[in-house]
Amino acid sequence: MNTVEATRSRFITVSEAARILRISRALAYTLIRSGELRAIKVGGARWRIEREVLERYIDDLYEESRRRSLWEQSEVASLSETSSFQNRNRSD
Repeated sequence: MNTVEATRSRFITVSEAARILRISRALAYTLIRSGELRAIKVGGARWRIEREVLERYIDDLYEESRRRSLWEQSEVASLSETSSFQNRNRSD
C-alpha cells in the first residue's frame, strides 16, 4: 500500500459526501435515512459512507439520468408520430 492509499480512508463523513455531491448535509442524511444512500453507523451516532458506495451511487444517478433522457426522447418521438398520424386521418 503506497502513502496515498494509506492516508485515504475507506470511509468518508456525511459532510464530505454532501460536499462531493454538492448537496446540504440535511439532504445527505435524508438520503441515508431513506436507504437511497447506504451508510453505516460507527460509534453509536456517527454515520460513515464507504467511498466505493458513494461512487456507485453517483454512477447509478448517471445511469438513471441517461435512461430518463432516452425514455423522454422516445416519448417525444412517439407523440409527434401520433399527432402526424391524426392530422393525416383528419384530412382524409
